[in-house]
Amino acid sequence: MSHEPTDAELKQLIDRWIAQWNEPEAERRRRLIREVWSEGGHQVLVNPPEGIRDTAAAYGLPFPAVEVRGHDAMYQRVTRAYEMFVASGEFVFEQEGEVIRHAGAAVALTWVMRSRRDGSVAGSGLEVLAFDADGRVRSDHEYVA
Repeated sequence: MSHEPTDAELKQLIDRWIAQWNEPEAERRRRLIREVWSEGGHQVLVNPPEGIRDTAAAYGLPFPAVEVRGHDAMYQRVTRAYEMFVASGEFVFEQEGEVIRHAGAAVALTWVMRSRRDGSVAGSGLEVLAFDADGRVRSDHEYVA
């Protein structure tokens, strides 16, 4: 069963979704993940990192989507992204533009990874989120630009 959040619920959820990627305190990050994601929630990296695509191509295979499922795996995923991009103070993740509602209670969210030094955009992506009956993220299909 899916949930279509009110505008206020959606804003709070997206604010927490962005915050999890920027949170320096491990226990606060873990708490945010449990607030944002359903227990069985999953993120599909539709176009995975270049290294994965290159390895698949070397074997003559189409690159696979990569899936992260559950709170513990999501914590590892978010923590690694934090360590790679945010911990040094070089970048911050931010929402870009408005959230767009789609049929079936799904929403699309665009984000950027912005340089703290000069405000330039170093990366961006699109997330398509669907929610469980409790209003937490059930699925997230991520497309990194």
